[in-house]
Amino acid sequence: MNYIANPLDSLPAGSIADVLPTVAAGFGLPGESRTGVSIPVDSSVVLLLIDGLGAELLAAHADLAPTLTEFTATTLRAGFPATTATSLTSLSVGAPCGVHGVVGYSFVPDAAVASTAGSRVLNSLRWTLDTAAGPTAAHIYPPESIQSNTTILQSLSESGVEINYVTPAYQRDSPLTRAVFRERGVHHPASTPGQIRDAVREIVSRLDGVQRFVYAYYGELDLRGHIHGPGSPEWKATLAEVDALVAEVADGLPSSCTLVVTGDHGMVPAGHVIDVESTPELLAGVATVAGEARVRHVYATPGAAGAVHDAWTATLGDHAHVVTRGRAIDEGWFGDRVEAGVAARIGDVIAVARGHTILTRGVSEPVESTMAGHHGAWTPAEQLVPLIISH
Repeated sequence: MNYIANPLDSLPAGSIADVLPTVAAGFGLPGESRTGVSIPVDSSVVLLLIDGLGAELLAAHADLAPTLTEFTATTLRAGFPATTATSLTSLSVGAPCGVHGVVGYSFVPDAAVASTAGSRVLNSLRWTLDTAAGPTAAHIYPPESIQSNTTILQSLSESGVEINYVTPAYQRDSPLTRAVFRERGVHHPASTPGQIRDAVREIVSRLDGVQRFVYAYYGELDLRGHIHGPGSPEWKATLAEVDALVAEVADGLPSSCTLVVTGDHGMVPAGHVIDVESTPELLAGVATVAGEARVRHVYATPGAAGAVHDAWTATLGDHAHVVTRGRAIDEGWFGDRVEAGVAARIGDVIAVARGHTILTRGVSEPVESTMAGHHGAWTPAEQLVPLIISH
């Protein structure tokens, strides 16, 4: 049988979308802690997002990351799909993608927007059309129209909390940043561990009575996992660097500052390969395939959704969960609530790889198809992320 049970049943209730509402409650905004653990808030909070920091990978290599291991307070799920653009938006908005609408690595935006763009696919990470290397999509799919919700950072800013970003320079005004955070704040360009450490320390050392929130980002662990594979020597070396970064940041913070560290997803090594574009059974009745190698949104031609579901189910067998859009929504894959405009962005059929299977598109996604590590699906290795707190 291709699909057995709702994969949500085996995962924690708390998700990455609960982190910033908990922080905001500590700053005095309406609401309450949603993570199940306390996040102390005094004058400032630093949230360090380590791209690709999965809880299972961390536990398997605890000897390389004693600081991260020691201060892990609980485990959360990334949310579905477990991919960077979706997870960061869930973090910032404080809600899953059924609300914020960034439903995957790539997808066809809702009918109202797509009608002006010929239903072209949006790569939400790069904000490009059709593929990661395609032309910019910012003029056709303005970030603020794709993700129009008020973010937690906007609410914090309106309440008087100073918002700071410690991220690579290219992220300052990127379309994804505009969609995810919406609050401009004060930007401090930093890419290396040393630059991140120094910038964070400088920001929170200003004991002037101003409350501050700092969002910092480090992406090297995810990059090493994609290129060399999670658990590879290169990945392990980067994990040790991340642990040293967290230790140095924590050691340099004033007592009035809380450090929170989490990830946006985990990762699994690539295994069995099924190339969608070279499998005729997976193309019949299909208008567009989006998503990524572990989660595919399949958009059918008019009237063909049922046949496409049956063909993908039969062809993929036990290599993937294959469900209709309606079933995925009913079972809460995209959150307890899916807005009408967001539902239209979800594929008619969703195929989620099992085990280490990857569903590639060798022609359209040549780089992604050759990666050694992937994420997005329902396995605990991809879904579970640590919540690390130092105060």
